[in-house]
Amino acid sequence: MTHSISFQRRTLLGAAASLAAGAAWAQPAPATVRIGYQKSSTLTVVLKSQGTLERRLAPLNAKVSWHEFTSGLPLLEALNLDNLDFSADVADTVPVFAQAAGAQLTFVAQEAPSPTAQAIVVRADSPLRSVAELKGKKVGFAKAAGAHYLLIAALEQAGLSFQDIAPAYLTPADGRAAFERGAIDAWVIWDPFLSAAQRQSQARVLADGTGIASYQRYYLASTRFAQARADVLEVVYAELAKAGQWVKANPDAAAALLAPVWGVDLPTVLQANGRRSYAVRAAVPAGLAEQQKIADAFFAEKLLPKRVNALDVPLFKPGSAT
Repeated sequence: MTHSISFQRRTLLGAAASLAAGAAWAQPAPATVRIGYQKSSTLTVVLKSQGTLERRLAPLNAKVSWHEFTSGLPLLEALNLDNLDFSADVADTVPVFAQAAGAQLTFVAQEAPSPTAQAIVVRADSPLRSVAELKGKKVGFAKAAGAHYLLIAALEQAGLSFQDIAPAYLTPADGRAAFERGAIDAWVIWDPFLSAAQRQSQARVLADGTGIASYQRYYLASTRFAQARADVLEVVYAELAKAGQWVKANPDAAAALLAPVWGVDLPTVLQANGRRSYAVRAAVPAGLAEQQKIADAFFAEKLLPKRVNALDVPLFKPGSAT
């Protein structure tokens, strides 16, 4: 009888140990999700400010580290070099340059078009009244940004080519300084920098993206990370979508949160957010059609070293990890 009880106890203890080992095995390995963003990465800034991802990713045994960049191309370069795992929204042009460089990136999500959220502007006292008058002029913009494609497309529409202007590759901060001191004749920029220039420097719009460039923004992950931690991307995708809905439904609260981060006043934030869709959705092949136009335009202007099949990219499918 004693032997039977002892055997049963050992059996129960063994079963408990196996269950514990199974639970430990089921728990995801500890991970730090390295997220790159820009000040203009509105929805990511909202999540960062509210600590949302830290709370939501904790059950997945994942922590978050944040890394700020001044423009999109260096951000994706860091992603490709495995210095980041996830990239906050970058303009539709940026992945094309990254693809040409052989970057292994997965499209996680796409924001619906916001064509008026970027524009070609001149100073209030500028004699320039049309894009056609930019011929021979010095134009500032960030290389590979959505502004870059907007400029190319607007010039083409006006009967000009990229070679007809003198390009000045400038970060938003450097572009603003050059614009205000008259070192460039025109500046191509996106929100919130666009709204700030309009409100604070009386910048005048020559052309925005309406009918020229739809200006969709993309969230990307390194393909290695996307394959290893689809569970993390599920959470990030869901929270970005919620953040987009919150910003549009609560414009005053969103402006109060973003104003100190952006270093601009509330009316400027409200104006900028009013021009962005912030509608986060899955990236699907049909939604990437303009990407090929962008790639072809850059190749035609000899800004890409080779032709790029912009649709030949892995796409994250929300719900696939559950």
